[in-house]
Amino acid sequence: MSTDLGMGEALENPFAELDGSTRHSGPLALVIFGASGDLTARKLLPALAHLAARRALDPAVNIVGVARTEMGDEDFRKLARDCVPSPSPAWETICARGRYIQGDYGHPDTFSKLKDVLAQLETEQTGSGNRLYYLATIPEMFPVVAEALGEHGLASEEHGFARLVIEKPFGRDLQSAEQLDASVHKYFSESQVYRIDHYMGKETVQNVLALRFANAIFEPIWNRRYVDHVQVTVAESLGVEHRGGFYETAGALRDIVQNHVMQVLTLTLMEPPGGDAESIRDEKMKVLRSMEIPTPAQVATSVVRAQYDRGWVGGKEVPGYREEEGVSPQSKTETFFAMKLLVDNWRWSGVPLYVRTGKRLPRRFTEVAMQFQRVPHLPFVGSNASQLGANALVLRIQPDEGITLRFGAKVPGQEFRLRTVSMDFSYGGAFLEETPDAYERLLLDAMVGDPTLFIRSDEVRHAWQVVDPVLESYADPAFPLARYVAGTWGPPEAEALLRSEGRIWGIL
Repeated sequence: MSTDLGMGEALENPFAELDGSTRHSGPLALVIFGASGDLTARKLLPALAHLAARRALDPAVNIVGVARTEMGDEDFRKLARDCVPSPSPAWETICARGRYIQGDYGHPDTFSKLKDVLAQLETEQTGSGNRLYYLATIPEMFPVVAEALGEHGLASEEHGFARLVIEKPFGRDLQSAEQLDASVHKYFSESQVYRIDHYMGKETVQNVLALRFANAIFEPIWNRRYVDHVQVTVAESLGVEHRGGFYETAGALRDIVQNHVMQVLTLTLMEPPGGDAESIRDEKMKVLRSMEIPTPAQVATSVVRAQYDRGWVGGKEVPGYREEEGVSPQSKTETFFAMKLLVDNWRWSGVPLYVRTGKRLPRRFTEVAMQFQRVPHLPFVGSNASQLGANALVLRIQPDEGITLRFGAKVPGQEFRLRTVSMDFSYGGAFLEETPDAYERLLLDAMVGDPTLFIRSDEVRHAWQVVDPVLESYADPAFPLARYVAGTWGPPEAEALLRSEGRIWGIL
């Protein structure tokens, strides 16, 4: 097993721009396991096509698809070409060399064929032994593929780098995450493993770091002395659509909170890092290590799980969760989750963190909202300041990417009346550059060996440690499952979670 970074050594500048003129993949073979699946067709191939059009992909990049679906080389090449409306000449060239291997992920013949194909391509085309393996399969196949690669000598970095990109979920709980890590680490060192969470590739998530550490005005107030509380909301207007069978095995806590929400929180709360990738991941890890692991008693009072019933969203009547295809009529899987968290460190001690996510809410958006303490004294007549709220800073991650700052101002007129106003910044209005898709950024990062935006093994374990007590509480049949009407902002219990402490959701 390789232990040094070798050709996969991290870039000195982890915030390098996604620009074909400054960042280039170099020659390599990209092997996609699950090549006939939805993720490959909808996200991976279009991202690669856009990178090729921007000349960020080396002309000697070879793409090899592996899946159980019966397909030939030409079928796979057509799939790759058709993933974008107007393929660039650079993408056409790469597609023309595409190879496809049909076989079972657990059968040795599949990996023997793969080894032969890679050797042929690297001899005839690239002259490079660089390989990037992307696991876009169902999670149950992650350890199977990782171990098979190692057993066939495909994890070796003797003639170039060998990197393994693993899609979420990284386990279903702490125990399964540790088992997955053990399987992967039999043949791949941690420096070879790139655990991908597409949220980390979003420009606005990365701009959380830019806002915090590129602007001196925020640092003095980014702490418990000035911040009253923090909210993270991931709201979806869609239901489970045709993924009811999958969602029954996941739920909102596993699907969103353990990964997306935890990653956004670590970026929001972390200390200033050094200038390399590992120092950033070290600071994220310190936040996770400082999060209080809830006791069963705390879970009972600080967690709300709920399921949507039939209702109206966007002027259309929608079914309840238990009426969805593939969902059990007695299902207790949560489609809404809210929780209060605490971080026990110098900067954030005593500042509550409220997180919520849900399906079939009135609209889709993701944001981080930070409400500041109220001023200790208002030297104005009470009625004149009745419309004055607390200062707040909101980072809008999607879909209306931007930042809103809320503060008090005088209303024009003879009277001295105060009202809260908002100052808005929109990324779309400020920058002419096209925002790349998250997978474009992350795929190129993996190719050039920049691990900054990928999740380290210890991050995964500590995130599971925080949410595992909640999952264990679910095993109790008496643990409450609230109901909410589709098209509303969740159950009354979620509102009560904040109201009991004098706060409300949606501080803007």
